[in-house]
Formats: sequence, C-alpha cells, structure tokens
Amino acid sequence: MLIRLLALIRKEFLALLKDPRSRLVLIVPPMIQLLVFGYAATFDLKEIPYALYNEDRGAAARNLVAAIDGAPVFQRRATLHAEGEIAPLVDRRDVLVVVHIGPRFSADLLSGRSASLQVIVDGRNSNTAMIALNYVSAMVERFNREWIAAHALQSPPARLDIRSWFNPNLESRWFFIPGIVGMLTLVTTMLVTALTVAREREQGTFEQLLVTPLRPGEILLGKALPGFLIGIVQATAILLIATLWFKVPLLGSLPALYAGLALFLLSGIGAGLFISSLAATQQQGLLGAFLFMVPAVILSGFATPIANMPSLVQALTRIDPLRYFLVILRKVFLEGAGFDVLMNQLWPMAVIGAVTLALASWLFRHRMV
Repeated sequence: MLIRLLALIRKEFLALLKDPRSRLVLIVPPMIQLLVFGYAATFDLKEIPYALYNEDRGAAARNLVAAIDGAPVFQRRATLHAEGEIAPLVDRRDVLVVVHIGPRFSADLLSGRSASLQVIVDGRNSNTAMIALNYVSAMVERFNREWIAAHALQSPPARLDIRSWFNPNLESRWFFIPGIVGMLTLVTTMLVTALTVAREREQGTFEQLLVTPLRPGEILLGKALPGFLIGIVQATAILLIATLWFKVPLLGSLPALYAGLALFLLSGIGAGLFISSLAATQQQGLLGAFLFMVPAVILSGFATPIANMPSLVQALTRIDPLRYFLVILRKVFLEGAGFDVLMNQLWPMAVIGAVTLALASWLFRHRMV
C-alpha cells in the first residue's frame, strides 16, 4: 500500500510542478498578496488632509493651530474664512477633517472656563473617520496638558492613562499579517485540492486511475497529501517573512501553531476534495473553490469583527475553519498563547475537518461507482 501511495503522491506533485503555469500559481500570487497586504492593508493614517476655520486671533488658538500644523500626520489643505466654505470641501473629499475654532476660544480659556472646539469629519468611511478623530483627540489632549502646566491650573478630575496590551505601538500590520497567513494558505490549499479530481476527469485519466491497484481511500489520500504538504511549506515561508521581514513578534507556542495549521489544512482539504468530486471540469472546480473561499474570508473576522455581525451570521461563522485559525494565529503571535489557551479553537477545526473529509470520501466513492 505504501509503495502505491507514494507513487500516486509523486504523480500528483509531477502534475503540479511540471506545468510552468502551475508553479507560477503556487509561488508568485501568494508572495505578491503577502507583500501587498503587508504594506497596503493598514488602519494607520499616514496623512490627514484638513482645513482650518479659525475665528479667534488669541494666543491659545495660535498655539493649538501651531501644534496641529507641526504634527507630521496633519496636512493643511485650506484656510477657511466662512462657514459656508466647509461643506464643499468635505463633499469633494478635498479634506478629511475640518477644525473650527470659535471666536471666544482663547477668552474662555484665559477666564478659566472650558472652551469648545468643533471638529467636522468626513464620515463616509467610518473606520478612517474614527482614526482621524483619535489623532485630533490626541493633539487636543496634549494641548490641554501644556496649557494646564503653563497656567498652574489644577488637573482635571478625570485623566486618561492609556496603555495598549499586546500591541504597544498599535501597529495595524501586527493585526493583519497573522491573518494573511491563514487566508493565503486557504487559497492555495483550496485551489490545489479543488482541481485535482476535476483535472483527472477533464484530461480523461480518471478512468485509468480506477483500473490501477489503488483503492478509493488510497486515491483520496494521495490526492490530499500533496495539498497538505504544500500548505505546510507555504505557511512556513509566510511565517518566516512575517517574523523576519515585517518584524511581527511570534511570542507563543510554535507546536500549538502548527497543530492548528494541520487541523486547518485538513478542513480546507476536505472541502476542496468535496468540491473537486462534484466538479466535472477544472472550471467548475475553480468556481466552487471561490464560492467557498469568499464567504469563508468574509465570515472569518479577518476584516470585520464577528461580534458586529447579526446573530444568524455569527452562527454561520461557527462552521468556518478560518475563523478558528485566525484566533489561533493572533493569539500565538501577539499574546504568547499555548495549547491550554487554544483548545477551544482546535477541537472545532478537528470536527470540521473530520466531517468534510468524511463527506469528500463518501462522495468520491459514490462518484466512482
């Protein structure tokens, strides 16, 4: 049995690697996507275009404007002289933020009263708007501290003391890149396995495979192992790039991470073989793979928090293996988690993998007869 199985595995690798286009699909797209996501997929704002509407000529207003203009992230695009100039700038997306300083800003501060500062933000992209507001809030908070110190005022009754756990510098890259490991591994594994049986049928070699001494279970195993090995190798390469090139810390248990990777790959391979057993052509297998992958990525929590989804959709995420693997990746990378913390994520993937592989095996045997 072992010799027959090794021969089939060798055949599958030759079919994948002999074709230059197949080699290109396996290597180039994942690396390009990793680099693109690593540099482009970020919640940080490198530049905030803003407009200033200052009705106050006092020293306090000048100090606040100087502090904002001195921050590298803020780029003043316009200086306004009337309230009616605000709406056209925001409508045309010329600015993201408008800072409006009222006429009594300095006078109110000098008299010991609180002064209002209006900030208008383009809310069409709510995430970007919230980040911009955080930057403005940080500038105003720093101004308040300097004003209190310069005028010997008492500290306010509540003072913010912010600490960020697991990501001290709030690097969004640290959040995205571990998720990319799971997403790219799923894409490659699904494409390899979803096309394998369909390719045999389309090329007319499936019948030849049936007359070999290989049993149906051995054929299925031979189809599954190349995808599993390719997934392990590719995930390892991406992990090395994430830690050595992008400097994302890997604080947790590496065996726990690879245990999660193995269960995740089994789940993806089971789904891929199920799709491939259904498909009559490679085109159908490719479409089936994308029909699986797109919802899997959306429901995984990669970009949108699962807690923000409707209850029914949250229930659907429980059958998505990528959901559990993303939790494992981020906990191992940033929180230093091990097997004791990750068991609640490992066993659901084991169940999903067992079910999908069993369904793929049943359908494969059913389609052979």
